[in-house]
Amino acid sequence: MEAGAPLHSRRLYGPGEAGRQHFRLVARDTAVNFRRCAKAWWSVWPSFVQTVVKVSKSNLRRRDEEGGVEVGEGADEWATAKTLIKPPDQLELTDAELKEEITRILTANNPHAPQNIVRYSFKERAYKHTSVVAQLAVHFTLCGNLIVKDSDEGRRLSAKHSMTPAMVPNASAVIDFDELDRELKEEEQEEVGGPGEGGEGEEGAAQVEKPAEQVEEQEEIRPRPVQERKLTNQFNFSERASQTYKNPVRDRACQMEPPPRANFSATANQWEIYDAYVQELQKLEKSKEKEKRSAPVAKKEDKTRGKKLTSLESQSDDITKVAKAAKIVERMVNQNTFDDVAQDFKYYEDTSDEYRDNMGTLLPLWKFQYDKAKRLAVTALCWNPKYKDLFVVGHGSYDFMKQSRGMLLLYTMKNPSFPEYIFNTESGIMCLDIHPEHPYLIVIGFYDGNVAIYNLKKPSSAQPCYKSTAKSGKHTDPVWQVKWQKDDMENNLNFFSVSSDGRIVSWTLVKNELAHTDVIKLLVEGTTMEGPGGLELQTIGCGTSFDFHKKIDYLFLVGTEEGKIYKCSKTYSSQFLDIFDAHHMAVDAVSWNPYHGKVFISCSSDWTVKIWDHTIKTPMFIYDLNSAVGDVAWAPYSSTVFTAVTTDGKAHVFDLSVNKYEPICSQPVVAKKKNKITHVQFNPIYPIIIIGDDRGHVTCLKLSPNLRKMPKEKKGQEVQKGPEVEIAKLDKLLNLVREPAAKVSK
Repeated sequence: MEAGAPLHSRRLYGPGEAGRQHFRLVARDTAVNFRRCAKAWWSVWPSFVQTVVKVSKSNLRRRDEEGGVEVGEGADEWATAKTLIKPPDQLELTDAELKEEITRILTANNPHAPQNIVRYSFKERAYKHTSVVAQLAVHFTLCGNLIVKDSDEGRRLSAKHSMTPAMVPNASAVIDFDELDRELKEEEQEEVGGPGEGGEGEEGAAQVEKPAEQVEEQEEIRPRPVQERKLTNQFNFSERASQTYKNPVRDRACQMEPPPRANFSATANQWEIYDAYVQELQKLEKSKEKEKRSAPVAKKEDKTRGKKLTSLESQSDDITKVAKAAKIVERMVNQNTFDDVAQDFKYYEDTSDEYRDNMGTLLPLWKFQYDKAKRLAVTALCWNPKYKDLFVVGHGSYDFMKQSRGMLLLYTMKNPSFPEYIFNTESGIMCLDIHPEHPYLIVIGFYDGNVAIYNLKKPSSAQPCYKSTAKSGKHTDPVWQVKWQKDDMENNLNFFSVSSDGRIVSWTLVKNELAHTDVIKLLVEGTTMEGPGGLELQTIGCGTSFDFHKKIDYLFLVGTEEGKIYKCSKTYSSQFLDIFDAHHMAVDAVSWNPYHGKVFISCSSDWTVKIWDHTIKTPMFIYDLNSAVGDVAWAPYSSTVFTAVTTDGKAHVFDLSVNKYEPICSQPVVAKKKNKITHVQFNPIYPIIIIGDDRGHVTCLKLSPNLRKMPKEKKGQEVQKGPEVEIAKLDKLLNLVREPAAKVSK
């Protein structure tokens, strides 16, 4: 033994002779000493087991070597060699077979899970085999709350239920190490004295017994019940609940003055009713007389008095005072009704465009219709240049055997349920245009050959401010298109019109009259015939559409029913600048590109849309849409985007910079195939278009992101925007088409 080691450690863990002698004495002690020793061993049991195993092994080996003492049965079974017992049916394998490695992959799949489950797919409307099968297999489940009685928790619960304190076995015992050190010192002294002195040994035993009795007395005094430490149970579910504070109910009341009341009674006789009607008629007659009179120049006092009198007289029956408030309320109600559509118009962007490979879609928003215009076709559409949510719709008929009345309606996106302005016309409307600087002036061309101008500032009159007559040079055939032009030298408003009678007329607003001037007459070349008396007769071309150049004021294009397009000038009335053999049927629309000054587009009933350079007589691009094309329009945000509508109810959107051969969106717009789309227009600011059909309906659709792609931003470079960029983009495409022709000419 080492001298520096503590005595109590030598006593508890040391394998020396002093430790063995001490444990022999303890074995002869009373039951009290045994209990004390058991308590001590209870506290140090885990570490002691390891030490005892090591000590027992070393002792057994030492005894075998010294005295040849027999080892007890089962004491060293773990050290003996174990023989393997083979079952009788075991296979005899060779060494090569034993060394062979057999790999087996373990998976979490259930071998008994069914692999032929079939479910109905509502998307594809058919039964489909399902590949995903649940692989989980539950062998045993048990939900219970049983607790073993002999466990600590069981004892605690039984003690709580019986309401009697239960003592739990102490996890540790109090050991007086000072007393143990004394005993060990006395034993060492006895060993030094020698084993032969029996008296001294007996005295030592007596001395050992005395401290044992003292320790017993101290133990009887010291032990006290150790407070039980509450252990958290991590395995069983514990329910918890809390009661919230219930707010007291409070009654509040306020006292108000009752409204004033008055009792009124009267009898309604026939003569009283008659007198009331007579008074009402007299008021109406007075108001009409005051409107007809020309009010003389009077003092301000007289004017204020007259105004007060008229307001008092008309206060009872004038509904125009609440018209503005009623219109605001109507818009608020419609905004709540169509809130989801308004949200889509402002915020929705189709994210699926990322996976469509440059293809796009049209999202239907509002549908504008008026009950009294259901049987009339949409013959003209135009956005207001100042109020971007307001547009004009002209109603008429393209069936020339069923011509009747017409209607002029103005809709706003803030109120899709009812038009803002309504004007009824005697003849069907064929075309219209809004003045770019005076957005309240609308010029209209009628089926009977007349042209008229409506002023929205005077909607109550419901009559045009200006209208042509037979004396003032009206057309003899339907007017197919009208366009406002810049004011003349005397700052008078003027516009142009084209008709089937072959005349292109310039109209000027002079005072209260419309003055007309024939600009050019459409004559078909090579159709001169000799009439009676040697007269030469020429066939007159029927103009169907025209458009003025955006930058060159005098230059304009005219499309005819014969399929030709004439390039004309305002200054030359006798001849054309150029003639294009464009289509085989009537040219329904012709339009200059808003960015590129040389490019224009045309569409026809021969199913084709063609893009032209006015310096070349052959088209740059030709698209066959498999149905008669009713209208075509350039996009205001790009020089390469345009849309066309066909009579089969489809809208086709093209972007030449993305795909030069086919549309990037071709989508049916109207529900029924019998409906024919007649016109289309882009909004100048918002990414929407409006489309009209022959049933009087106007549909508003939103373009998806792929249909309005803008140039992407590059790192360290600013995105170039403006008309120069758009012109260069279209020039690049036109050069690809022009190159083969240039090579042939060379």
